[in-house]
Amino acid sequence: MTPAPVIRLDEIDSTNAEARRRAEVGEIGPLWLTARRQTAGRGRRGRAWESEGGNLFATLLTTTRKAPAEAAQATFVAALAVADLLDAFARPGAVTIKWPNDVMLGGDKAAGILVESGAHQTGGLWLAVGVGVNLAHAPDGTERPAAALAKHLRSDIAYPPSPEAAVQVLAQAYAEWSERWETLGFQPVLDAWVTRNATLHGPCVARLGHETVEGLAEGVEGDGSLRLRLADGTLRLISAGDVFFGEAG
Repeated sequence: MTPAPVIRLDEIDSTNAEARRRAEVGEIGPLWLTARRQTAGRGRRGRAWESEGGNLFATLLTTTRKAPAEAAQATFVAALAVADLLDAFARPGAVTIKWPNDVMLGGDKAAGILVESGAHQTGGLWLAVGVGVNLAHAPDGTERPAAALAKHLRSDIAYPPSPEAAVQVLAQAYAEWSERWETLGFQPVLDAWVTRNATLHGPCVARLGHETVEGLAEGVEGDGSLRLRLADGTLRLISAGDVFFGEAG
């Protein structure tokens, strides 16, 4: 499948914000927006995303007629595409995914994904699939250790790819996974995503907005929601949040 075209920007507040602006004036995509520098990059729950030079900041702007709950599955498609990007350069076995969409190198976070959406004037939804990948640098002072691809390269590769080269690999991988999602449904995507996860079982703590819950993870539902068994025996399905495995109790 042919990947979406790439528009390169020198400096922007955030590629997700630019995707939203374009969608709100009628742009339908698909197209990738990437920037050399972001002045207001964002992660989940409004956190700042460090935007050091040499790293990748990109957003796919696209539209869909899927219902919102189904459209949200794009985050799994994006996680697989980012994992494929890192796999092309990293040491074998280094790349994993932590529920729901943090892509890890050697057990530390190397990439994050933020999917935003809204009603499009032509009908359906616009989607902004934002991706940040630590290619050359990892930020300091994060809650959990962060990793950069530069420290996990295969022995036959001396340097990480440039952001310009990386977004081309990412766009191709996303196009391929998206085509499988559209033609075969979500199950093949979920199956591939599950094989990338280091753990989906055992003790964990989930931070859900203003609530923190803990229990035992019991894998995922067919829509990708995490199954969390609480101490009182009830089952909680979690569709989004910050989850830390191996920490309950």
